Amino acid sequence: MTVQEYNRSVEEFADSVYRFIRGNLKDDERANDIVQDSYERLWIHVAEVEYPVVKSWLFSTAYHNMIDIIRREKRMTNLKPEHEKELIYESQYSDLNEILHEVLERLPEQQKISVMLRDYEGYSYKEIGDITGLSEAQVKINIYRGRVALKSVIGKIETVL
Repeated sequence: MTVQEYNRSVEEFADSVYRFIRGNLKDDERANDIVQDSYERLWIHVAEVEYPVVKSWLFSTAYHNMIDIIRREKRMTNLKPEHEKELIYESQYSDLNEILHEVLERLPEQQKISVMLRDYEGYSYKEIGDITGLSEAQVKINIYRGRVALKSVIGKIETVL
C-alpha cells in the first residue's frame, strides 16, 4: 500500500470504523483511541496490507482491540446483571432510534456486533465472519437471533409510534 492509499483509507473509512466502535462502547474517547490505534497498526503493516482489503483489515483490528478492552474491564469491575432493568415504553413513545439503541445494548455481544455490522455498516456475512472470527453460519445465527430479540421488544411499529 502506498502513502496515498493510506491517506485515502483514513478519509474513506475512519468515520465508519469510529461509528462502529462508538456504537458498541458508547464512549467517544475510547472509540477515538481504538480508531487511532487501528490506523497506527495499519501504518506499521502498510507494506503487508493491500488497499482492496484495508477496510476489512481496519474493522477487524478495531473489533479485536475493542474486545480486548471489554475483557480487561470485565476483570476490573463488578458488573450488575443485565436483566435488572426491564425496558417499558409508553404506547405513544416516538423515538424509535433511541428504543433500538437501548434494545441493542441488551443483546449478547456477538449478536449485537453481528447485527450492527450487517444492518448499520452493510457488510456481507463472509466479511462479518472475517472481522469477528466466526463462521458464516454462526454470523447468520447471531443476526437472526438478534433481529428476533429486537422484534420481540419493539413489536409492531404501530405500538411504538
